[in-house]
Amino acid sequence: MDIEHTPNQQPELLLVDDDEIYCEVLSDALVKRNYAVSVAHNLADAMELACRVEPEYAVVDLRIGTESGLELVKKLSELDENTRIIMLTGYASVATAVESIKLGAVHYLTKPATADEVLAALHRDEGDITVTPSGQPLSVRRLEWEHLQKVLTEHNGNISAAARALNMHRRTLQRKLAKHPVKE
Repeated sequence: MDIEHTPNQQPELLLVDDDEIYCEVLSDALVKRNYAVSVAHNLADAMELACRVEPEYAVVDLRIGTESGLELVKKLSELDENTRIIMLTGYASVATAVESIKLGAVHYLTKPATADEVLAALHRDEGDITVTPSGQPLSVRRLEWEHLQKVLTEHNGNISAAARALNMHRRTLQRKLAKHPVKE
């Protein structure tokens, strides 16, 4: 658990990601923008920090080692409903985006996100009506990815239970989940 403290007039921001290098780079950039940044690399340390520093903002990775960032979003929202939370992920899917918002996140960004993108998302209160829908349907591979993510989310990240629901071998599901989502 890394902790960086700066004077109290700066807004407290909790950054939770198991990628230590990404955390260091993003943390440094946020500190330069006058945020007091606390960094955790697992859920237990993140909750300990959240209870101690009472962050106004949180940036949470979807996958934190083998743990789910969705669980942390829910706990942070329960701890303080005014904490503005961003879900950050390299494994974007419609299912996880929807669930993160339902659980209390205010925005969902894909990695790599810059400090400016993170801050813009944290301070945006309304949706963006200029976002245009895609002119073509999702590919079969992307639809499969979305479906796997939806079923996995429905089973609280339990790969064995999701594999049973999909009538698929657990290792096959793990192999499919280890791949990055298909870009559209």
